[in-house]
Amino acid sequence: MSEPLADQVKTLLAAPRPWSVTQVGEAVLRRPAERYDGQLPDDLLALLLDAMREHLPGVGVGIAAPQLGIPLALAVIDDPAQVSPEVAAARERAPRAPLDLINPVVTPVGEERVAFYEGCLSVRGLTAVVSRSRRVVLTASDRTGAGYSQELTGWAARIAQHETDHLNGVLYLDRAELRSLSTTAAYEEHWAAPTPALAAAALGF
Repeated sequence: MSEPLADQVKTLLAAPRPWSVTQVGEAVLRRPAERYDGQLPDDLLALLLDAMREHLPGVGVGIAAPQLGIPLALAVIDDPAQVSPEVAAARERAPRAPLDLINPVVTPVGEERVAFYEGCLSVRGLTAVVSRSRRVVLTASDRTGAGYSQELTGWAARIAQHETDHLNGVLYLDRAELRSLSTTAAYEEHWAAPTPALAAAALGF
C-alpha cells in the first residue's frame, strides 16, 4: 500500500533543503496527477505551496508537485525575470508575482506560436527549443479554493503551459525540436541569444 498523501508531504517537508528534484525516468513524471480535492489539510497545503515557492529562487521559475514525488495537480510559478532588457523584449518576459496553480487548465488564445529554448528541473543539464502558444487563458484555483482566470502572454504563458504539462505527465522534451537539443553548457557557450535563430541556422531545425 502506498504512503498516504499527507504523510508523503510531511516527509517531503522534513527533508533537507534544497530538495532533490525527481528526474526524468521516474514514473511519477509520466502519470497524470490526481486532481486536488482536499486531500491535504489546509495548513499542510499552504506549507507545501510555500515550500515549493521557496525552492525556486536561483534554480527555476516554476515547479509542479510531481517533480517532488507528490502526484497531485499542484504547481507554483514565480518569475523575477532577472534578464537583460533585450532578452526580456524578445521573449515578452516581465517579473511576475508568485502564483499558485491548483487543478490548472491552459487554453490557447488564437493560433500564434513562438519558439524558444526551455529547460526543466527534472531534465538536468539539457535544454531544447519548444514551440508554444503565445497567449493562453489560465484557469485554476488558489490555496483557499477560490477559482481564478488570467490571460497570459509571452514567457508567463510558456511557464503556465510547461507546468500544466507536468500535471498531465508531459515533459518539454515531448514537444521539443530535437535537433536543437543541447547541454546547458553548450547552450550558454553558443546559443544563449534572445531568440533561437542562430541555433536554428547552425543546428538545422
